[in-house]
Amino acid sequence: MTLKLNVRGAILVAAAITGLVTLISPARADRCDDSAKELANQVDRLKVNFRAANTVYLTHPAAKELSVGCRGDKYSIELYAKGDRKPTPEFYALVGSMAAIVFTVTKDDTTTGATRCLKRMGLLRGDKISMRYRRLNMECTRTKKDASIAITRGKDE
Repeated sequence: MTLKLNVRGAILVAAAITGLVTLISPARADRCDDSAKELANQVDRLKVNFRAANTVYLTHPAAKELSVGCRGDKYSIELYAKGDRKPTPEFYALVGSMAAIVFTVTKDDTTTGATRCLKRMGLLRGDKISMRYRRLNMECTRTKKDASIAITRGKDE
């Protein structure tokens, strides 16, 4: 009889300790959520819109679409921005500052890379440009109304 009570008591104590440990341990947020919150805090007029799957969508007056994506097949984190066909200097600055925060590279380097990628599109080179600048993969595409840039860093870097 006492053996059954001791076993029940031990199981009850173990369950209580396990429950307390899970409640006390801090919750870990996803890297996408952390990056989106940091972007919203550091970039003026940037707001976190919503999260779907592994992508956090953002809004800003200078861009039509903004998103930060995590854990793709070939990349660890991706920054996507879409603007007008002829991007404004404010759009270049926005993409540069966002990429600098997400990828921890200097703002001058990311702005220069994004500007080069977006300005290379045209009659001679076409509407889709892929380039690599400062260990970042940049892919720029253009349609009749929009221009977009996707900046990624590979999983092995």
